[in-house]
Amino acid sequence: MKAPIQFIHLGGRTARLALSGINAGAAPKPDVGRFDFSQPDAVRPWRVVNDGVMGGVSTRRFLWKEGVAVFTGTVSVENNGGFASVRTQRGNHDLTGTDAFVIRVRGDGRRYKFTVRTEGRYNAALYQASFEAQQGEWQEIKLPFSPFTPIWRGRILRDVSPLDPAKVNSVGFLIADKQAGPFRLETGWIRATRSNGE
Repeated sequence: MKAPIQFIHLGGRTARLALSGINAGAAPKPDVGRFDFSQPDAVRPWRVVNDGVMGGVSTRRFLWKEGVAVFTGTVSVENNGGFASVRTQRGNHDLTGTDAFVIRVRGDGRRYKFTVRTEGRYNAALYQASFEAQQGEWQEIKLPFSPFTPIWRGRILRDVSPLDPAKVNSVGFLIADKQAGPFRLETGWIRATRSNGE
């Protein structure tokens, strides 16, 4: 088995570092992957996508402020719109040996989705898991891989394999709760982790 990889963002580049003390045949330690937003450059590999691709008029920004990433904007349900999203550029994020993401977030009481891509094709599945971001309170939310649902253009895909951590190439956030109005989600970090039987 390959040694797990830790991802550290430096000036818009992704450094791939094998975790110290882990041999190729050893069990991975918890938290083998991490997106840390403590530094401004950490938001550079992220790209925003909203319903403008379908004629909608929702707005969104993804920026760094005081040690956290801020996903903010306004959702509009006009012109068949109603969503805004942000995601990392594609990369080879091999998360073998992990079984969940943990995200540290502070929200606005609205419901969001954490998204994962495993293929580069336009019509490939987008895996999603929903979570509620409590207003004004920092939370550490665990999102096991197994309940992630494969979606394409809002439809659940039935004949698609479960999320494979070895093939993760992009992660992101999506708001599509069919509620018009402003939104704000702050993120301190994202980790891939192993549950250790919990």
